[in-house]
Amino acid sequence: MGLGVLGAAPARASEGATILAPGPEDGDCARWAVRAGQALARGMQRPGTIRLALLGGPDGVTAANRFATLDGAGGPSLLALPGWACHARLTGSPRARFEPRAWVPLLLSWRGAVLAGRGPLPGRGGAPLRVAMPSAEVPEAAALAALDLLGLPALPLVGMPEASFAAGGADALIILGPEPLTRAQAMGATPWYGFPGLAETERAELAPFPLAAPLARAVVAAVAALQIRAALVAPVLSPADSLAAWRMAAPRWQEEERATAGDDQPLVGTSAAEAFALLTPPPDAVLDYRNWLDRRLGWRAG
Repeated sequence: MGLGVLGAAPARASEGATILAPGPEDGDCARWAVRAGQALARGMQRPGTIRLALLGGPDGVTAANRFATLDGAGGPSLLALPGWACHARLTGSPRARFEPRAWVPLLLSWRGAVLAGRGPLPGRGGAPLRVAMPSAEVPEAAALAALDLLGLPALPLVGMPEASFAAGGADALIILGPEPLTRAQAMGATPWYGFPGLAETERAELAPFPLAAPLARAVVAAVAALQIRAALVAPVLSPADSLAAWRMAAPRWQEEERATAGDDQPLVGTSAAEAFALLTPPPDAVLDYRNWLDRRLGWRAG
């Protein structure tokens, strides 16, 4: 068992698969896919080879597009999908021509997230809060949309959120991590609202982000694109024996990831499915977010 290079004869359906992953070879998602493939191979009840095929750049859009066109003729396939790829689809990028709802998440690496800022949450009549983002089409823009939904005046400014906050330029940002409340406090920020997926103790301490408006669902999807470092997904129409074998092997990956004491939380099964579903809000939420990008930041895909 092991992780090989694409090109060997395909394994039988219950014995292995090819993982399609974004490049480059030394990129974060490619390295993640290598570890996931090796752990799955070790966790299978029957010997199997997990092969790796790299395609496209690190945002994962090219690999996702290609995966959506595979018909299974080359044997069972999986996709290592960074959350960023689904954010490109959320914003309406013409490059993103795939449908994540057609895929079954087997496992994913997850980070908690909170909306935090400088001092206590201000009232609605205060000075506008400054929100840094590298550009309008990045997931970090969700911090500005979140403040709009909360009725708090805010202004966008160009910059990297954490660096701008540390330098005193930004007043609010989304903070990620295995313990985002603790990380926020270490940065000198006050956690204001929590996004889905916080630990029980954190949920007890922090008000959840309100989800009544469709735009709020899109904000959660944009934040989930930051929270999901990578997910390993299979086509819905995968052979039943392959799907069962991968699901049975997934806990092996989870155990190994936990043992490495990394910053991400490894999720499998129902937890992985619930987290992955956050990336695909309903159509009215998607439309609201694209309209918000156009109206608020003057940005439209394409």
